[in-house]
Amino acid sequence: MTLTLDPDFDAFDLPEGHRELRAVVRGLAEDKIAPRAPEIDETGEFPHDIYDALVASGFHALHIPEEYGGQGGDALAVCLVIEEIARVCASSSLIPAGSKLGTMPLMIAGDDDLLRRYLPPVASGEAMFAYCLSERESGSDSAAMQTRAVRDGDDWVLNGQKSWITGAGVAHYYTVLAKTDPDAGAKGVSAFVVHRDDEGVSFGAPERKLGIHGSPTREVLFDNVRIPGDRIVGEPGTGFRTAMTTLDHTRITIGAQALGIAQGALDAAVAYAKEREQFGKSIGSFQGIQFMLADMAMKLEAARSLVYRAAAKSERGDADLSFFGAAAKAYASDVAMEITIDAVQVFGGNGYTRDYPVERYMRDAKITQIYEGTNEIQRLVMARSLLRG
Repeated sequence: MTLTLDPDFDAFDLPEGHRELRAVVRGLAEDKIAPRAPEIDETGEFPHDIYDALVASGFHALHIPEEYGGQGGDALAVCLVIEEIARVCASSSLIPAGSKLGTMPLMIAGDDDLLRRYLPPVASGEAMFAYCLSERESGSDSAAMQTRAVRDGDDWVLNGQKSWITGAGVAHYYTVLAKTDPDAGAKGVSAFVVHRDDEGVSFGAPERKLGIHGSPTREVLFDNVRIPGDRIVGEPGTGFRTAMTTLDHTRITIGAQALGIAQGALDAAVAYAKEREQFGKSIGSFQGIQFMLADMAMKLEAARSLVYRAAAKSERGDADLSFFGAAAKAYASDVAMEITIDAVQVFGGNGYTRDYPVERYMRDAKITQIYEGTNEIQRLVMARSLLRG
């Protein structure tokens, strides 16, 4: 199937190849992933079996170009994969989302040697990538990071820590942002590839999280980690720009994850409204519930159009990608939070129990408003884009 966008794609009519892809991923998600979702949430263990199933289907890292052993799926195709998986299990959807986030800096700024070294094992499923930008103290002020990389001959020596890292401990490789010139602010940040088994790399205890329990989140610690000079991504001092450009592209995948979570919650609420009876008839026959479901569906479709349009802009590299990437992530995640809360309300007391899936959807939705930049930061990005115009 063809997985490249027509330049005139307008987000209102999916190309045939993308419709076929969505159908295939949906089938896999419903058959293989949905039955495991409650257990993944309950145990908090990384679903290696789901990873293997995604690798076998080629959906774990669809974005890797064909020349590096991947399928060369475009930005919309990646969003469709993430959306369909998140519809049944948000934790599992972080497998393809995390893969794109971790490797995108290399695809933006890495030389061909770096790409040929690291992308093929990701494409084949032999290795996973993670992205290390956030630190506990700097938070949203990423340029204030404290992790340092000091040149030592042809090598770099890395010290510091990164927090809330998706896939930490499971991933084999890490794109790490560190200060190489502490006096140069954002222009003193560089990016490096670090291996899980590099001497001096260790991991903190798993975070005790509200949601996405099946996706490991831990600190990554660096104690005099020696990095060969050929593992720098781009030129020294260009790392922060690379990191921000990466997020312009990958925030859209969080919007897609939010879409999937919201769709799963809406599907569950509609089905429940048809079945649940009160006062001698289904609750779906009451206007109050009907209006609630209508608003949920309306907001979701608006969010989907925005995310798909942003994906098209990502693929084309449009000049207004920063605005649309931020808008897609912020709007879709806000909508996901609203829809999942309303889904719990439709279920009433049942919705507050783990016997039904909507409380999991609600817990999982919350992180989409926070990671890859809080929605307050997204609004700053949008405002700055407008004011620069």
